Amino acid sequence: MRITNSALSLNVADPRASAAFLIKHFGFAVAMEADGFVSLAREDAGFNLIFLRVGLPSFKPASHAAAVSGGLLIAFVVDAIDEEYERLRSAGVPIVTPIETESWGERYFQVRDPNGILVQLVQWFDAPG
Repeated sequence: MRITNSALSLNVADPRASAAFLIKHFGFAVAMEADGFVSLAREDAGFNLIFLRVGLPSFKPASHAAAVSGGLLIAFVVDAIDEEYERLRSAGVPIVTPIETESWGERYFQVRDPNGILVQLVQWFDAPG
C-alpha cells in the first residue's frame, strides 16, 4: 500500500464557521467546497482538514451522520509557541488552556473554534534530565 494523501474529517454544526476560523488564524486555504462540506489544505500540514455538516444525507455510514466531533483535539506542532500564543490571544481567539510546559518537554496551549473543536499548538523541548 502507498498512501498518497491524508485527511481528517469532522462533523460539525457549521462547517463554514470552523473553516473560516482555521483560514483566518492558522493559514489554511479552501481546497474544495460544496453545500455542507469544506475541505481545507495547508502545504506544510501534511493532511487536509474537512468539515462536514452534521446529518448530511450523503454521509456514509448513515448511522454516523448525526455524530458530532466531540472529544476531538487537533494538534499542530509549531516552532515559536510563545509568539503563537500572543498572536492568537491578541486576536481575541478563545484560549481554553493557557500556555503550559509539561515535565516531558511539551509546551502547549489550546484554543476553541466556533463549533467547539479544540485546537492545540505544541512546541517540543528536551525533557529535563
